[in-house]
Amino acid sequence: MTDELLALVVDDQPTNRLLASALLKRLGWNVKEAADGLTALALAKQNTFRLILLDISMPGLSGEETCAQLKASTLAPPPKIIAYTAHAFQEDLDRLRSLGFDDVLVKPINRQQLETMVGSL
Repeated sequence: MTDELLALVVDDQPTNRLLASALLKRLGWNVKEAADGLTALALAKQNTFRLILLDISMPGLSGEETCAQLKASTLAPPPKIIAYTAHAFQEDLDRLRSLGFDDVLVKPINRQQLETMVGSL
């Protein structure tokens, strides 16, 4: 099952999860969803995700805190963690990458952006 294209979409907004999940499914991915960081951490312990699309602004455990905990865990192989955010200023993008995100996807997303970002996985 390690060759499976399994992704986790984490966002507190159901519409955002639905859009990202639908786009990933069109690209051949199997997708699980989480509405918050704690659920994402639990799912990451139970599944081998190749990709985690992680919203930054969530109540409770933020995307930044969730990323830090995912990076500190012993997930093998480690998933590619992409920040999923509306904050598009260059300093925001640089900060997110410095916090351990592998890449940053700016909302609203489209199929071409997502395909470019995950095409090598």
